[in-house]
Amino acid sequence: MMTSLLLLSLALMALAVIGCIYRLLKGPSVPDRIASLDLIGVLLLSMIAIISVLLRTSVYFDIILVIGILTFIGTAAFARYMERGAVLESGDDESVR
Repeated sequence: MMTSLLLLSLALMALAVIGCIYRLLKGPSVPDRIASLDLIGVLLLSMIAIISVLLRTSVYFDIILVIGILTFIGTAAFARYMERGAVLESGDDESVR
């Protein structure tokens, strides 16, 4: 029973990734594309976690952590770019003089 529920959740997440890819390609605006890219990262992270539970192993935890960190950093960089027009500016590092 539990295995079939986990497989069903994997299938639903795969459909959600396909929907996000469509929004990524056809998104009407850049923030929509950024949100879909972020959601794809979270869905992939969740899918790897479910696969780890299905296989009853913990070797994928490092991969889950790396994908989570990269998704967060990428979203933060895109948000900063949308807000300021640049990710790094010349005045960002005020402590170095």
